[in-house]
Amino acid sequence: MGSGQAVTVFGAYGHTGRFVVAELPARGFVPILSGRDAEKLRAHAPSAPELEIRPAAVDDPAALDRALAGADAVLNCAGPFASTAAPVIEAALRAGIPYVDVAAEIEANLDTFAHFAERAAAAGTVVLPAMAFFGGLGDLLVTAALGGLEAADEAHIAYGLSGWHPTAGTREAGAVSRERRDGRRLRYSGGRLEYREDALPQRTWHFPEPLGTRTVLGEFTMADVVTVPSHLAVPEVCTYMSTEAAGDMAAADTPPPTAVDAQGRSAQTFLVDVVVRHGGTERRAVARGQDIYAVSAPLAVEAVRRILAGEVRRTGVASAGALFDAPDFLRSLSAHLTLDLPLDLPQPSGSGAGAGTVA
Repeated sequence: MGSGQAVTVFGAYGHTGRFVVAELPARGFVPILSGRDAEKLRAHAPSAPELEIRPAAVDDPAALDRALAGADAVLNCAGPFASTAAPVIEAALRAGIPYVDVAAEIEANLDTFAHFAERAAAAGTVVLPAMAFFGGLGDLLVTAALGGLEAADEAHIAYGLSGWHPTAGTREAGAVSRERRDGRRLRYSGGRLEYREDALPQRTWHFPEPLGTRTVLGEFTMADVVTVPSHLAVPEVCTYMSTEAAGDMAAADTPPPTAVDAQGRSAQTFLVDVVVRHGGTERRAVARGQDIYAVSAPLAVEAVRRILAGEVRRTGVASAGALFDAPDFLRSLSAHLTLDLPLDLPQPSGSGAGAGTVA
């Protein structure tokens, strides 16, 4: 537990930021609310009057320093991360504290690895990008499926979403990425990212029940193509998206998420199906849950907890799979995820487990 440690949440009033602010006290941390819009921060304050508010703009280093003063870590939930990641990481390095974000933007995550690897390692601190549903969860599942191996021939990550009501932040981040790519799409093949201008291929994917066989868009490239190859030798990393969710995302009139329970989660359900192939063998790991935005909060907060507790394998810029014991990390989120992991993975002490499903 956090034992009263303070975590500055940059973008605290955003959709994912609000889930993170709610998750932190439940894990014993004290959130400090920060972000670029002082009025939105003040509007959020009545729901948590005991929490400190520290507005900060990303082009104001002094304000960012004040926002992080006395904090034990910073969790950046404010996109587009092409604009916010670098300034907040700079502030975290000045403060000497770990940085975690929930960026799904491929280019922003690439920038973090490229621009901060040496400095974060020299500072002996952790910079963890993409610690969210896209990027973090897929990386942990691939790493767990490999069972200690550091290489594979292929990694396939299929997202079976019941639908996708994107937030305003998701749409804005997508627009920034499309602009950076000049409207082209990306895929990861042959050990490198390549730009393409052709249409996404349609594929058939055999999901576990209850989804079963579905049509998906292949090469629907997400942040996993940054996180997985950052620490694993996998020359082919492909992500797939259910056509229902892809259609929702593409439609301009799809409304934002609507809460259906006391936790503020939407009715959206997801199944993430990971298949890795190596030397003629195939291994699979599956995660099921509700609301891709809501589940990003326990993923990110558990990462902060483990970093502050020293439960990491290295410092510097690193993805979740490189930093943590992937099976143990995933099992710790049993309140949020239902898992099917390979049967021969190490089990927690005293579990008596031989089954591959952790509920």
